Amino acid sequence: MEAIISAQNLVKVYGEPPNQTVALDGVSLKIKKGEFAAIIGPSGSGKSTLMHILGCLDRASAGEYHFENKNVSKLSENELAQIRNQKIGFVFQFFNLLPRTSAAKNVELPLIYSKVEKLQRQKRAQELLNTLGLADKLNSTPAQLSGGQQQKVAIARALINNPLVIFADEPTGNLDTKSSHEIMAIFKKLNKGGHTIIIITHERDIARYATRIITIRDGQIVSDKRNKKKQTESQATQWSDKSGPPNL
Repeated sequence: MEAIISAQNLVKVYGEPPNQTVALDGVSLKIKKGEFAAIIGPSGSGKSTLMHILGCLDRASAGEYHFENKNVSKLSENELAQIRNQKIGFVFQFFNLLPRTSAAKNVELPLIYSKVEKLQRQKRAQELLNTLGLADKLNSTPAQLSGGQQQKVAIARALINNPLVIFADEPTGNLDTKSSHEIMAIFKKLNKGGHTIIIITHERDIARYATRIITIRDGQIVSDKRNKKKQTESQATQWSDKSGPPNL
């Protein structure tokens, strides 16, 4: 299967000599459609910098990156924004929800930027929230939701444009253990449904949900292995009473 993501010798340098910091130092990897990959490493290893480049949020200082066979370094800012809006979904540690906006409106946001008709985007947002067990939280603001519920809203928002790739940067870093496994079970179900998932984490038990574990240290990939250790059935299918696997 052809790679959606293909990176060759990526380098990212911050600052100017003599105070330069090398965040990435010759990173090469490919991600195929339908993969579930975890990029794992300690704080400062370069894993989030790598995600920002792969997610078209930042540009590499050197090297080549192709997303869906397009050379990202040659794209304009508007073209990059279009890829982020239509091809990529993002889930972050701190949810990044608008605080005074309802769950449904937060989920609709990417479709507003895409100029999708109001009733259509409302229907799509409601369907996603219903599927994730938040049918009774459509009008709730983030402050009225638990951390796990806020992350489900963020996942629904990431899915609203039916993206090719979902990037999740420390998606369980702000959650308790039960909520963490519930969120990871959602990603596992999404992957089984055909979504390409890339998780950024420093937690090995979270990385084990993925089928491929890429370890990064000091800006370099030091290990890239298929994950042979499966989560227990209770972890892989842990859903709340009101939720079920997203049918997307």
